[in-house]
Amino acid sequence: MSREEAIALYDSGFWKEMDYKERAKFQLFEKLLCMPFGVFHEAVEKALGRPVYTHEFGSGNINNLQRELLGEAPAPTLEEIVSLIPKDKQLLIAVTNEDWERHKDDCPLPDEKE
Repeated sequence: MSREEAIALYDSGFWKEMDYKERAKFQLFEKLLCMPFGVFHEAVEKALGRPVYTHEFGSGNINNLQRELLGEAPAPTLEEIVSLIPKDKQLLIAVTNEDWERHKDDCPLPDEKE
């Protein structure tokens, strides 16, 4: 598909007539984005029945999502999903409910900032 064809498809809103699985299957196997990324992301999550993290859409990882959608591979574990992130970019912060209750006033969420 050419860039111009992908833009025309995007502009047409063709995906609005598709169910989640059809949207996910179409876009997972098309190199050029032909629908809003948010629509695509939601479709993949609904079709797979699990949260899908944005780094899973990276070009080196898309095959994993394709195989999962086709039933050729099981859903990855959280450890496998995290391992897709380069080691030098990984940061994990674990917060317990008790920690959150004790420190939540010190760390307001973005919509709570003044």
